[in-house]
Amino acid sequence: MAELTPLLAVNSVAIIGASKMAGKVGNVLVKNVINSGFTGEIFPINPVEHEIEGLTCYQRVSDVPKPIDLAVVCVPASSCPDVLEECGKIGIKIAVVISSYFSEIGPEGLKLEKRLTSICNRYGIRMFGPNCEGILDTLIPINASISPSFPKQGDIGFISQSGAILLSIMDWSKTVGLGFSRVFSLGNKADLCETGLIHYLADDPATKVILCYLEDVRKGEEFLEAASKASQKKPVVVLKFGASQAGSLAASSHTGALVGSDLAYETAFTQAGILRARTMTELFDLAKCFSYQPLPGGDRVAIITNAGGPGIVASDTVENSGLSMARFEKETLDALRENLPLEANIYNPVDIVFDAKADRYGFTIETVLKDPNVDSVLILVCPTAAADPENIAKKIIDLHDKYPDKPIFTAYMGGLALAEGVKMLSRAKIPNFTFPEPAIHSIAGMVNYTFRADKQTDGEEITYSDIDSNQVKAIFYDVIRDRRSVLLGSEAAAVAMAYGISAVPVKLATTPEEAVAVAEAMGYPVVLKVASPKILHKSDVGGVRASLNNATEVRNAYIDIIENVQRYLPSVIPYGIEVSKMMPKGTELIVGMTRDVQFGPLIAFGLGGIYVNLLKDVSFRLAKGITFAEITAMIAETKASTLLRGFRGDKPADMMSLIDMVARAAKLILDFEEISELEINPLFSYTDGYAALDIKITIEL
Repeated sequence: MAELTPLLAVNSVAIIGASKMAGKVGNVLVKNVINSGFTGEIFPINPVEHEIEGLTCYQRVSDVPKPIDLAVVCVPASSCPDVLEECGKIGIKIAVVISSYFSEIGPEGLKLEKRLTSICNRYGIRMFGPNCEGILDTLIPINASISPSFPKQGDIGFISQSGAILLSIMDWSKTVGLGFSRVFSLGNKADLCETGLIHYLADDPATKVILCYLEDVRKGEEFLEAASKASQKKPVVVLKFGASQAGSLAASSHTGALVGSDLAYETAFTQAGILRARTMTELFDLAKCFSYQPLPGGDRVAIITNAGGPGIVASDTVENSGLSMARFEKETLDALRENLPLEANIYNPVDIVFDAKADRYGFTIETVLKDPNVDSVLILVCPTAAADPENIAKKIIDLHDKYPDKPIFTAYMGGLALAEGVKMLSRAKIPNFTFPEPAIHSIAGMVNYTFRADKQTDGEEITYSDIDSNQVKAIFYDVIRDRRSVLLGSEAAAVAMAYGISAVPVKLATTPEEAVAVAEAMGYPVVLKVASPKILHKSDVGGVRASLNNATEVRNAYIDIIENVQRYLPSVIPYGIEVSKMMPKGTELIVGMTRDVQFGPLIAFGLGGIYVNLLKDVSFRLAKGITFAEITAMIAETKASTLLRGFRGDKPADMMSLIDMVARAAKLILDFEEISELEINPLFSYTDGYAALDIKITIEL
């Protein structure tokens, strides 16, 4: 973001609300800027002081005789609008508002916060906060925050919506030696939010990995676009907590019932190439690994251990994490066999047994690193009597320097006995873990990022030349004119067919005789269903009759359905009875769509029919930006894909037609934003083509 470029060259800072009184926020801010090693000019602003911490104090920010690059505001909330107005008039373009009591306290605070945003827009000020902890930059360096801890310089960019978590992490980072480039507190996100800052860090050459702690996301689609572009350049790892009520989805269809706001975030993050951490520990484990190590060239992991049990645990975790145990070349196995004790296991995991010292570790690690079938190495060290943790660490460090292109991870599985070795590894930027599982989860995260970043460039935008959007517009116009939000089955089928979706023809009949005439024209057998937008589950009220083979059966079924509806729902007057062709049985699938308020429409694919809510075998993707490659991956994620490939001698389904069908459904819902829900259930899949049997479409009036 061009408007944030002044952050890279802050030469002067005004602290508005500076104080002489120790412990007050205004005093903490002045001291933090001074103690961070900031070499630019510092201007404390306080109407009643002349000097603070040895610096000349000015009554108003407009009294400062020199240009100001950054304003840090810590005055009472009611004074903030006047302060920002003054900042705008003298040309300050970046403001950090520490002050609180804005939208977080309710409507009155929100009104005041909107005044700040309006002033920022008028003067072109970019604002952090309000109600934020501030910003820290180790490159300038400057600590324009209330954090008493200033981290060491590194290449991790950190964006935090929680001030308390930011403060805790800054303090913790000094104990483990983790380094940061730039750290931003979001606060209330009245102006700057995660989207703009991800843009900024993506283009920042000093930042290698972007971490975010978020409780919600503003401007969902813009956020995904920014994160998607950023993840092509560097990893974006997000820890997302907080269930958003605003993100909850309608549940009038099976699809809506299956999706929750968190699943929408999960789907969106996956599609944008964002790695999602599940815990604070995992967030910073991944940060450490991305910061310290090269990206693995593949998913093949080699494990070296001096004890059998941990090696088994690690091997199981590798396979359960979607990684592969490396299979060594013959030359590697021969070298291990000739040089390791007879009781050693030369196959992966390599068990060099309990009496292994540094030399045996060093030989084994180098031999495994040279193997072309190994993409990363995890070294386990248990505190046996023979273990020499410091010298083992030295061997690991030397070999990492010798083979810098392959990532190395360690698990020193102990405490005091291994502490000095752990310190050596930490100083050498080799990620160490107490147990193998978190190490392997971090390797999996790195592998997923590498492969996902490649996949994001696959595929092109889906376009079609054989769709009839005007017909859909006409159908929607008639539905809205009828003051309905739910389409009749015949209308929904017509919409689908206008977009090239192979829907079973549905005709509306208003008398038994008309139903017979339609059935005769279609050919038997046929299905009859009650036509009413007020009846979502027709079979529950006796509103469906299937396998009708002649005119008498159709006529009787029509009368039975009308009588059933009158009995169960006497206040509902059906539009008539829909007649459709009875299709041969196929694999029952569901293709659905529901709209998330943050990220737009999500499209679903999985097993359909009566198994939808029972098995919940459904995969989701965002409709926007979906490609044929994404649709193929989405189908492959479901158990339904096993049936579709041909199960126990069955012929495989026509996969290309299914992929095309999902793409057309995505195109339909993207073209018509008024569609709030679409569901095709069941969708029968055949060895040649498919048939959409029951289509539900809901639109917003």
